[in-house]
Amino acid sequence: MKIKIIIIFLSIVYFSTGCNKKLASKKQTESIFPIGNKVSNQNFIGDVYVKMFAQNDSIYNVTMGNVTFEPGARTNWHYHPGGQILIITDGVGYYQEKESPIRIIKKGDVVQCPPNIQHWHGASPTQSVTHIAISTNTNFGGAVWLRPVSDKEYTLK
Repeated sequence: MKIKIIIIFLSIVYFSTGCNKKLASKKQTESIFPIGNKVSNQNFIGDVYVKMFAQNDSIYNVTMGNVTFEPGARTNWHYHPGGQILIITDGVGYYQEKESPIRIIKKGDVVQCPPNIQHWHGASPTQSVTHIAISTNTNFGGAVWLRPVSDKEYTLK
């Protein structure tokens, strides 16, 4: 009888450990930030979600938020008078500065967008991308939005 109880106990411990490993693996792939609200304006193509972390103020001169682009989604061409930093936290996407080739961006990459340089960024056609967007030196002004990125521009690599 003792042996049966020990076997049952060890089986429970073994299987519960396996379940915990699966749960831990799943948690590692989930974002630590909420997806935020769907963006509904003319500055983006496709489905884009934003969760703002910091709004502009006179102390920090920065805005910061978590931005998720569904596959095929992207910004319009735009520039930031004070520059921008993108920290890619998940997925695969594109970044392009005017007159430069498209760069593939992926989890772990950091992109520095120089002040007043026209650029766009977004997801790849088949994968979403999430990044923390930090607009710096906002005392020089916010993003200046330009025309949409055409499908032809988006597909040229």
